Amino acid sequence: MLEPQMAAFIARAAAVYPGHSTSLTPREQRDIYDRYAAALTPPLPPHVVTEDAPFQTAAGHSIALRLYRNRARAQGSPHGVVLYFHGGGFVLGSLDSHQLITARLAADTGLDVIAVDYRLAPEHRAPAAHDDCLEVTRAALQHRLPFDLPANATLQLAGDSAGATLAASVAMLLRDEGVAGIGGVALIYPMLGTDPQPPARDTEAHAPMLTLADVHAFRDMYWGEAAPRADWTIPLAAARYDLLPHTLAIGAEHDPLRDDARVFVERIQAAGGQARLWIGAGLVHGCWRAIDSSPGVQAMHAEVCRFLSEQAGLA
Repeated sequence: MLEPQMAAFIARAAAVYPGHSTSLTPREQRDIYDRYAAALTPPLPPHVVTEDAPFQTAAGHSIALRLYRNRARAQGSPHGVVLYFHGGGFVLGSLDSHQLITARLAADTGLDVIAVDYRLAPEHRAPAAHDDCLEVTRAALQHRLPFDLPANATLQLAGDSAGATLAASVAMLLRDEGVAGIGGVALIYPMLGTDPQPPARDTEAHAPMLTLADVHAFRDMYWGEAAPRADWTIPLAAARYDLLPHTLAIGAEHDPLRDDARVFVERIQAAGGQARLWIGAGLVHGCWRAIDSSPGVQAMHAEVCRFLSEQAGLA
């Protein structure tokens, strides 16, 4: 059953954003999505300031980054950085579309949050988004990002939906390469395979805010209709789940992707790793935008903030 406040949010969202439609061009879809996000994005929280800077890749293209910093963080407290990869099915989303989330994370944890504006599909298919996020993460580990960040800052990865795919796969590839330095990974209603895990795949196929058909449409635009069964960009196609950073995976009850979070956590735990699962009862995919009205989303946000703070040594 939907949380009452979530039902109200869905009705409000539907008036602005009719949902994903493959009949529209990617540009048209992005325009609608950006208007929807802007309508639900409040001003920056008090004490949070931003700084935009480009990151030049080895291949020659530029990735826009935005730093969110809480100027009111306690002096002398441990310093941490979170790289945030936005959702949007690899097709939608931008620095602006997810500012509500990234700004609140910075405000409520005191951590520096850096949003990453990776390349989008279908203009840039797999593994473009993953390559961008991987290169930015490597640069962060090597202290090469274009911001004034303390050399001893902890580094964590976070993302929602497709952004969680990116965060998980980057962490897994760096593990495979023997690269250390990622202190935690927070995955919010993640898409971790090319087809959602049962039973939510079937029971929530027509859930509000994201349907199974939507998942498949986004998948096809990024990986192609012949989506790979095994690929480093697909976390649930991995051969191993050991030696990963501490992981938090959050699922929403009414989301066809809900069980991706559960299966990922189960595999990490079975491999001897540290991972925890949090399921938002009565919540839906993309619900983070209802943080000002939904008790369930507020609890979800608090769980994410608690996890990131713990891994950064702030809690």
